[in-house]
Amino acid sequence: MLLAGGTVNHHLEQMAQAIFKSWFVDFEPFGGEIPGEWRTESLLDIADYLNGLAMQRFRPTEGEVGLPVLKIKELRQGSCDSSSELCSPNIRMDYIVHDGDVIFSWSGSLLVDFWCGGDCGLNQHLFKVTSRKYDKWFYYTWTCHHLAQFVAMAADKATTMGHIKREALENAKVIIPDEDSYNQLGGLLNPLYEQVINNRVESRKLSQLRDSLLPKLMTGEISVEEGI
Repeated sequence: MLLAGGTVNHHLEQMAQAIFKSWFVDFEPFGGEIPGEWRTESLLDIADYLNGLAMQRFRPTEGEVGLPVLKIKELRQGSCDSSSELCSPNIRMDYIVHDGDVIFSWSGSLLVDFWCGGDCGLNQHLFKVTSRKYDKWFYYTWTCHHLAQFVAMAADKATTMGHIKREALENAKVIIPDEDSYNQLGGLLNPLYEQVINNRVESRKLSQLRDSLLPKLMTGEISVEEGI
């Protein structure tokens, strides 16, 4: 079931990328030319890139139930686990990550993804990407669009851990469509990405349910017949 869900998400993401390329790279709906009323801005113009905290300074205090810390390892595997560090749940709300948030690892292993692993605290070297002006599908697709370029920049830093600076975000160009085109494209892309997020959250919950029930089945604490 989980494998099938991953295959479905892969197809959804490929569909979304193809639509984005058609509109913003090849301009197929407009005869191959960029509409004259569209304008150019940068990633920093369309979204806020909040760098995480040095979470070793925000450990849970006595009596607090710790919140898992989202680091590059957790982002790559898509979940937190028993080895994940913990932070205080009373950090500033901006630094708490929720399902569906866009996270950009800008140091070490550069990647952009929707976080679907439950609430956690944002560690340094990760950006939480949000916007007060544009929808999630828009700043997610444009950040992904520039990822290969960012990876190449980071690879040039051979003497230190590869990373990018904010000036790279400022120099990364974004095409802003007119309102009607923006809404039309959002109607195509937003449902695809929302389905990806919903599928991944549901997959996580099913995995958690499996992991909680399996030991009880193995020990006989519960039986299959009880659920029939």
